[in-house]
Amino acid sequence: MLKQKNLIFIGAPGAGKGTISGILLAKYPFAHISTGDILRDEIKRDTQLGREASVLMKAGKLVPDEVVAGMVRARLAQPDCQKGFILDGFPRTIHQADLLGEALRELNNPLDRVIYFKVDDELLLQRLTARQNCRKCGEIYNKLFMPSKVEGVCDKCGGELFQRPDDSLETAKSRLEVFYKQTQPLIDFYEKQGLLLTVTETDKDKICAVLAAELKSLPRSNRSSRKPCRAIRSFIRKMRSAGSAAPPK
Repeated sequence: MLKQKNLIFIGAPGAGKGTISGILLAKYPFAHISTGDILRDEIKRDTQLGREASVLMKAGKLVPDEVVAGMVRARLAQPDCQKGFILDGFPRTIHQADLLGEALRELNNPLDRVIYFKVDDELLLQRLTARQNCRKCGEIYNKLFMPSKVEGVCDKCGGELFQRPDDSLETAKSRLEVFYKQTQPLIDFYEKQGLLLTVTETDKDKICAVLAAELKSLPRSNRSSRKPCRAIRSFIRKMRSAGSAAPPK
């Protein structure tokens, strides 16, 4: 049984976040939360946040962090998230991380772990430039590492496989540069909080084994709350020593 259930997945394009999410979702009752999916759903349901986002997107403007965070908070408040969630694609910046932290405190559903999938750039570029998507169901394949059984045909639904224009080598390199520039401060932010788990394995079975072992242990927040921190313990010892050394009245 997992003791850490509220997770953030961080990783460069091609790091395998989607693949690992799919494996975990098949085994555990996580809610998978993607900001892209949330935006499309809010717009489809014509909510106030969805209307705000739609106006901005049609004008070619970025949706403000506060609007996206509001959508994420509304999703996190749904009952299925009480069993655990995987946040994929959010937060991307320190400001977004602060907004997420505030939302989780309000919901009394704290973050347990931030998983950083760290993969060498050479392997990432190989994965990205060989990636294929199914036009019908969206299933992802890789011509080098995870090919379909029949070339150009989806194993899942029989749809046509294609390569997206943004999976070219130059575009892939640019996406990696943007990721490192944008995300490194976020990695440092969560590392300082003791929440970061860096996974360097590239085999999906080994990755899942590492995650299963880690997530079955107590959350970091619980571990630290079980006993006073070092500074408090030191202060208590000093007070006891001072009390025992004090002369009787």
